[in-house]
Amino acid sequence: MLTSKQKKYLKSQAHALKPLVLVGKSGVNSQSIKNINEALAHHELIKIKFIAFKTEKDELQESILKETNSEFVGMIGHVLTIYSQAEEKEDRKYTLPI
Repeated sequence: MLTSKQKKYLKSQAHALKPLVLVGKSGVNSQSIKNINEALAHHELIKIKFIAFKTEKDELQESILKETNSEFVGMIGHVLTIYSQAEEKEDRKYTLPI
């Protein structure tokens, strides 16, 4: 679970990032979860943009977080920011404040 200080840090780091995964008319399916997991493994901090299903984004957000074992950082408009720390210490791109 991220603290508010850690979320604030990650939001500042995510500011310049572009969405890596787009949720379109096919919604959140096994392929989109696979894409999200690959993006998290490579980047740790990613943005997901909801092009469709904008009214259901809160429910989809919960399923994304659960299925990818990631942490919620923030939601601005229709863009969700999530974080998943790399398991190997040398692979980590972000040093979270304590």
